[in-house]
Amino acid sequence: MKRNIVIAAVTAAALIGGGTATALATTGDDEGSARQAATTQLSNDGDRDDRDDDGDRDDDAEKTVSADVTASEAIASALKHTSGTVVSAELDDEDDGDKVVWNVDVLSGDSTWHSISVDPANGKVLGSHTDDEDDTAQVRAALKGSTVTAEEAAKAAAGKGVVTSVDLDDDGKNTSWEAETRKSGGAEQDWKIDLTSGKVTADDQD
Repeated sequence: MKRNIVIAAVTAAALIGGGTATALATTGDDEGSARQAATTQLSNDGDRDDRDDDGDRDDDAEKTVSADVTASEAIASALKHTSGTVVSAELDDEDDGDKVVWNVDVLSGDSTWHSISVDPANGKVLGSHTDDEDDTAQVRAALKGSTVTAEEAAKAAAGKGVVTSVDLDDDGKNTSWEAETRKSGGAEQDWKIDLTSGKVTADDQD
């Protein structure tokens, strides 16, 4: 009777925890001493949350939080290399996927776009190239009258977590800076930063 109770208890625990269980027979004497222990392996929801589709642990969260150079510092470094107006900055994988870098887009002159890579460990510019963009007029119109730069928007959003990207939202009437932050636990959040006041609010569409 007691053996059945042990097995039922272990099975119930496994079903509730979503894991697997193995119950080994116990003696049925009055003292109920177990001959062998019952073991239960429960799943760890926290580990499952930060794994990708292939079942491997997602290292991007760790790389992001451990970046020494902040978004605002990466923007400042890019502007020292190429003067202009920063429209976006994003911490992202390089093409080979082995290293994470800051990618900063700078609009200089009338219509020249520069994509600048910045090392997140020391802030050094790793390289740059020009891009062809067809939304220059739209970006200029969105930034007209703006008093908050991308660097300032990144600093404002930094109070919400580690900023992993800041970008100009120039769609629709309510233009603003958009920023994404990540906390040490891996939780992501999107924010909007007003172009004139610098006020940070949660993105309702997140």
